[in-house]
Amino acid sequence: MTDAFDITLEELERSADRPERFSSSFLAVLPVTGAAVSTVGRVIGSETVSATDDVAARLDELQFDLGEGPCWEVVGGASFVAEPDFRSDGARRWPRFVAAGAARDEIASMFALPLVVGDLRFGAVDLYSRSKLALDDGHIRQATALAEIIGRHVLRDALSSLEADTPADAKPYSRRVVHQATGIVLAQLGLSPEDALLVIQAHAFGTGASALQVSKDIVEGRLRFVRQESGIEAAT
Repeated sequence: MTDAFDITLEELERSADRPERFSSSFLAVLPVTGAAVSTVGRVIGSETVSATDDVAARLDELQFDLGEGPCWEVVGGASFVAEPDFRSDGARRWPRFVAAGAARDEIASMFALPLVVGDLRFGAVDLYSRSKLALDDGHIRQATALAEIIGRHVLRDALSSLEADTPADAKPYSRRVVHQATGIVLAQLGLSPEDALLVIQAHAFGTGASALQVSKDIVEGRLRFVRQESGIEAAT
């Protein structure tokens, strides 16, 4: 019998154009009260993409404003952040975040995990509970699987405006140079072809260039990507 997690995973795969499903998918399989999905940091900018309720959205906004909180920890490199006793330990861990009003909603527990494509970290999923809660390894595996799908959806959507401004003959799959560049990035970083292409598109988005321009720079040796402890970095 197909369980709730498998059903949620399948529905999420088909929900690229329904961001409200991103956050609600976590409530379908985890014993949490609310969830928010956001882009965080310089790659795409900081913005809430999806939230199950106003509290989840406000927790995101506080973290954006303060540069502190669980979402910043996972974007900074943590694979999972858990604060099951937020009322006792949250203020010591994130003093400005709590002082600014995070505790006013009687948040008992908070958790976060990153949005990642390859080694590119560009967002976070924040989860909260009004009652004290600990997520077990099974919960974390399920949350990670959901976040992997959502990460691809979010990055593709963020890059859609870039592709919309690109002439038809310069779209990523319509020019040989982009395919060549994808292969080079794949070899440099050990990614799948899909993730290598997303790295190229993300760099184009962040620099204001087109995917075609970035691809030419890669193929002609003016640009390469390297792995650093903080993630993927561009080098010239």
